[in-house]
Amino acid sequence: MRRRTGAAAQEPSEVPDGRTGAAARESSEVPTGRTGAAARKPSGARTGRVSTAAREPLGVRQGSRRASAFLARRSLATHRRAWAAVIVATGAAAALVGAFAFVVGSLLVAAPPVQRYAGADAVVAADQKVSYTAKPWGSEPRTATAYLPERARLDRSVLAAVAGADGVAKAVADDSVPVSTGNGHPAVGRSWPSAVLTPYELAEGRAPRDATEVVLDGALAAGGQAPGERVVLRAGGAARTYTVSGIARTGAGGDAPPAVFFTEPRLTALAGHPGRIDAIGVVAEPGVSRDALRDAIGAVLPERSGVPGSDRGVRVLTGVERGEAEHVDALGGRGDQLALLGSIGGTVLMVALLVIASTLSQAIHQRSGELALLRAVGASPRQLRSAIGREAGRVSAAAALLGGIGAVPLGLAMRSLLTTDALPLPLPWWLPPAAALTGGLLVALLARPVAMLAARSITRLRPAAALGAATADEPSEPGRFRTVAGAVLALAGISSAGVATTQSGQAAGAAASGAALSLVIAVALLGPRISRIVLGVLGRPLRRVGGVSGFLAERAASAHTRRLATAFTPIVLVVAFVCVQLASGPTMERASGHQASAALRADLVATGGGAGLPAGAARAVREAPGVTAATGVLRSAVVLADRQAGEPVLTRLPVLGVEARGLSGTLDPGVTAGDLDRLTGRDAVAVGADRAKSLDVGPGDRVALRLGDGTRVEPRVVAVYEHELGLGEFLFPREALAGHVSAARDQAVLIRTGGASGADPAAAVRRALAPYGGGVAVRAATGDDVAIAPPVSDGDNAVIVIGVGVIGGFALLAVVSTLALITVGRRGEFRLLRMVGTGRRQLRRMLVLETGLVTFAGLVIGTAVAAVPLTAFAVSVAGTTPYLPPVHYAVIAGAVALAAAAGTLVPGASAGGRFVLGRRAG
Repeated sequence: MRRRTGAAAQEPSEVPDGRTGAAARESSEVPTGRTGAAARKPSGARTGRVSTAAREPLGVRQGSRRASAFLARRSLATHRRAWAAVIVATGAAAALVGAFAFVVGSLLVAAPPVQRYAGADAVVAADQKVSYTAKPWGSEPRTATAYLPERARLDRSVLAAVAGADGVAKAVADDSVPVSTGNGHPAVGRSWPSAVLTPYELAEGRAPRDATEVVLDGALAAGGQAPGERVVLRAGGAARTYTVSGIARTGAGGDAPPAVFFTEPRLTALAGHPGRIDAIGVVAEPGVSRDALRDAIGAVLPERSGVPGSDRGVRVLTGVERGEAEHVDALGGRGDQLALLGSIGGTVLMVALLVIASTLSQAIHQRSGELALLRAVGASPRQLRSAIGREAGRVSAAAALLGGIGAVPLGLAMRSLLTTDALPLPLPWWLPPAAALTGGLLVALLARPVAMLAARSITRLRPAAALGAATADEPSEPGRFRTVAGAVLALAGISSAGVATTQSGQAAGAAASGAALSLVIAVALLGPRISRIVLGVLGRPLRRVGGVSGFLAERAASAHTRRLATAFTPIVLVVAFVCVQLASGPTMERASGHQASAALRADLVATGGGAGLPAGAARAVREAPGVTAATGVLRSAVVLADRQAGEPVLTRLPVLGVEARGLSGTLDPGVTAGDLDRLTGRDAVAVGADRAKSLDVGPGDRVALRLGDGTRVEPRVVAVYEHELGLGEFLFPREALAGHVSAARDQAVLIRTGGASGADPAAAVRRALAPYGGGVAVRAATGDDVAIAPPVSDGDNAVIVIGVGVIGGFALLAVVSTLALITVGRRGEFRLLRMVGTGRRQLRRMLVLETGLVTFAGLVIGTAVAAVPLTAFAVSVAGTTPYLPPVHYAVIAGAVALAAAAGTLVPGASAGGRFVLGRRAG
């Protein structure tokens, strides 16, 4: 008996109207479609201006809908394995999109916690935002804003104005200094009058009365200190011994870091800015509402903070806003994270669209013969499109449900990675359902039109042409539109790779990944043509190595180049995206480290832990035996106003503050013009060569900048240097930055020793720093001690984990589901091979060779795609080649190989049942 294949052979009685044979005998179960001339005429044909569908009687249209529903129902049952793979891929896409919506929504409503000012009804502080307005080409003026990295302070005269406002019971000046205990534990130094703002209350003893007394936080007194005992503290200079006058504990409303309370005059002297204060805490009179207090204080405040050189406004913070005065850079960090997540989120959306379109198109394409046969025996285009749309709708509903459920735990995991002490991410009640709905809607809205579009080439054929298409070979080349679109995207991806050169750090990785994604989509569109190139290179070696199995693998790939392209496209996506994300950061860090190491001349470095080292530490080190030069290194940041493509842009740039005295012996920035010996005072700056070129400045010119606290300055350029990638784009005298940072403490002291025989310079330096208390460490100097790129923060690590782990994991899942979908669709092919005598070992080896071909092609093409934006970025910005640690690439290759094997070999073992791996050929 002649064996039939495909869904039509398995379900002969379930074909819609107009059939013969078995289908005719089941006519009572099939909804009636059109008959007569209407059945012979395609549904899209028109007579005059009235469509056939418009002229159909109501009963005929209802019958057509019933036929479509019948076809959709039966097809879902017949192709349940293929649709299961589609559900997994699209559901994962919905979960990923929903999870990103989850964390972005949480970040948007996040605010710094109120700890230090929990007992204050309002806080008066200088505005931490800076703005820059410019007129883009052919447009209205636009304003760019950025948060300042250092605390902007108020003039002390503002305190009297606030204290005199209506409804104010107490107004307290609040300053802080970093403090280190004798054993090196960090704390915050504050004045005792400001204790009411947390609030702190005395549990033992009394308030401090003079500069030799302090009140300890109960958390610091856990070691057994009691009133009357002595304690060693380092704050603003050498360590000193203080008398503990009392022990304070926080009330129920506060959760501030450990504090040490001095008298107000002593704290003001330690802070080092007697005419300015960090903020003003306000306690309201009983019965005064929050709004009334805000209005009353606002009425007496000056428009500006009153600090010379600063144009900062003054803000009155109440409620949750009070936390902004505690963590001044928290909202700036939130903005950076939102920008990075937005960039990666755009990539996520494109990846999700690509995966949804790829899996749905492959599922429909595998049924093209069946659809063509249904069209040939009388099914109308409208019936087929409706049936496919119904199938996709039901599948998308299941995927949306699974994705919506999965988005919540995935979003919670991502949220936990991004949450920090300075900016905990909230979890409002509406966020989980909103995130789940966002991801689910994406799948629900895209699945049906994508599926109907994928079937358009078959459903619009005339019945006679469809009969030939049912038995025709797969098209070997993509259509003209697809080829043109792929070529355009390839050119766009190559040209847009240059965008990555304008970024830095993780932002550069996100920009490069966008260019890589354009190239990935181009690979997907040009896949059949690329497949022919791959087979031309690997086909002959595959046949030689694999024997009969290699011949079968090569011939199967040659006959189905579209299928081969669909198989390696998700692998290209994984490799390209993960390589760009993983390589951009190490490339910059490696180049920065090399330049910093080349500039370093010091052989020792002293660090002071979290509290840092005061300026006196460098002076003490210079006097140590065997030390020939020493300079302190103060880290800060400046804000540069510039234009990009005519748009106003504010860029925060990390900078170093150094001491010209001894600089030549400890650091060599590679001066190309000017003289670093003139880097003194408050009106000098050295500029990196590339930045000097972009700003068109040189020695003697002035450059307009904003310091970390927002103060406008125009220092004179005294030198231009070449090691800017390692040391930063600006070098300032330490004294020019010290008055404009939150805490004027050196992060390191670079030390050059003479190397005298018989002497131990490190021991001499330790003795010189002994008066500065515990926590001071002396060790051999490395490039990391001066590299401008600070250690990777927890937020950066979180973005790396999210970008690489979560999205890379999703892409690997797409590899498994796509390859599983392809393998399940080859059941008929496997059965036929077994029927003509192919052994099960030969089939198994054929699958292994095909998996190796797909994996190798995906790795090579994906690496090439990633190399384009990475090379443009690395050569232009870092002046080097891209760098990815070999172990990272090995992990990528191993993960891709495992995913490809799971997607091909596992379903291949069961796709054909006993016909594939069983002992009988049927």
